[in-house]
Amino acid sequence: MEPNTPEFWHFIFRWVHLLAGITWIGMLYYFNFVQTPFFKAADPAVRSGMIRGVVPKALWWFRWGAMFTFISGLVMLYIKGHQMSTAWTSGHMTIILTGAAMGTLMWANVWFVIWPAQKLVIASAEQVAGGGEAIPEAAARGAKAGMASRTNTLLSLPMLFCMGAASHLTPVVTKGVGSYWLVMGAIILLIEINGLIKPGSPTQKMLTSVSGVIHGGILVSIVTYVVAYTML
Repeated sequence: MEPNTPEFWHFIFRWVHLLAGITWIGMLYYFNFVQTPFFKAADPAVRSGMIRGVVPKALWWFRWGAMFTFISGLVMLYIKGHQMSTAWTSGHMTIILTGAAMGTLMWANVWFVIWPAQKLVIASAEQVAGGGEAIPEAAARGAKAGMASRTNTLLSLPMLFCMGAASHLTPVVTKGVGSYWLVMGAIILLIEINGLIKPGSPTQKMLTSVSGVIHGGILVSIVTYVVAYTML
């Protein structure tokens, strides 16, 4: 591969994308599969200490992993779609863009829902540790952030499925992508809306347990494959 060609730079940004993505999704799984269950059973003093000490550091890697994954993904799409002249309506690009749509919502959840709420939760824990009162809205904001984080965990499974399927499970020529995007767009949007509504809603039952989130992610991955197989 010659340096300073579109293919070379696409590879470099794919490498960055993989490194940042592993960091982001790894922290996401830590929060949802390890930290959250631990917090539910932990002594309040231990939980407070972790919120003030461990969580801020973990959130730094979490949110910046998300940011660099998002930015490198955008650059890769630009190179592939414009400089490498890959058809945007090909089966490969359609599935890539499906995963990108999921990843973009996940990135937005991190920066505009989870991180602002967690800053408030951390500030509240600091106030309590200093002898003050908890911030009244911290608990509710934390619960909403938790549902957004569970939504991201669910979406991560079909998103990663799309990243692999784009090169191995898609047709070279598609029948048309308009109807496909109507169906997949509606599915992705409904999942996102469900994660942002009031915590405790009956439709969020799947998000209340680790097994529910994993099963939900596998189900959406299967649905994504079926929709792509039948409509592309």
